[in-house]
Amino acid sequence: MDDLKKIVWLASYPKSGNTWFRVFLSNLLSKENHPADINNLFSTPIASNRELFDEATGLSSSDLTPEEIHNLRPGVYEYAARYSNELLFQKVHDAWLLTEAGEPMFDKKVTQSTIYFVRNPLDVAVSFSNHLSKSLDATVQIMADENFAFSSKPNRLHLQLQQRLLSWSSHIQSWVDQSELSVHVIRYEDMKTDTFNTFVKATNVIGLKASNEKIKRAIAFSDIKEMQKQEAEKGFKEKPANAESFFRKGIAGSWRTELPENLVKQICNDHREMMLRFGYLDDNGNLL
Repeated sequence: MDDLKKIVWLASYPKSGNTWFRVFLSNLLSKENHPADINNLFSTPIASNRELFDEATGLSSSDLTPEEIHNLRPGVYEYAARYSNELLFQKVHDAWLLTEAGEPMFDKKVTQSTIYFVRNPLDVAVSFSNHLSKSLDATVQIMADENFAFSSKPNRLHLQLQQRLLSWSSHIQSWVDQSELSVHVIRYEDMKTDTFNTFVKATNVIGLKASNEKIKRAIAFSDIKEMQKQEAEKGFKEKPANAESFFRKGIAGSWRTELPENLVKQICNDHREMMLRFGYLDDNGNLL
């Protein structure tokens, strides 16, 4: 293994299948014969983890501006890679951007592989609305906001570092069209309809060695009903405080009964190019 190329980025706009894949990874890497605890997953910390930043830099992130933090984050991941003897899986909701100092925040020199999860924005809107505890109208506006960021309210110490997401379309484009990293794109819909082959391809990209039987067992242990059952019994520590649940329905196409027609049209107008590109609209702009 290269001295520094140890990080596997698991990148996505929120509510696109990232957590499901992380649960699958935990079950795949587990030696137990029962589903992994969703509150004790194999280490896949989010890249905006404040504790990692403070440890790596020896600074208190609470004393720094967002711009100062952005400039230091590439060094944080180099620190993590340098002092690890194994692959590091990092969940990422940030868009792929250069820092104010002109460096890639997620640099190829520490990258082993990159998986990017994309989901129909119509379904994202419904799920993200629940996640944010905001109206569907407000959520659709957020998904078109080129300046949207998590943990960005001033005069408040957030649990995570600021994450610049941009719009749904720009977030995807930032990752899949940058020239630094080779990115393996997974559609959420393919995770649902062709789960085994989709997950096999992903494990091959990462370089994980696992038998077909072990992959099938990990998929079974990662079923949405199992995750919902665990959340109902003991909660899920990654659930936002105001959200009713984290593992909501986990289906493709729920927008058809939950999203008003005017918002369907708005999303298709806002994100036409990316929806065409990833097979959510046909060449005539009709929904598939």
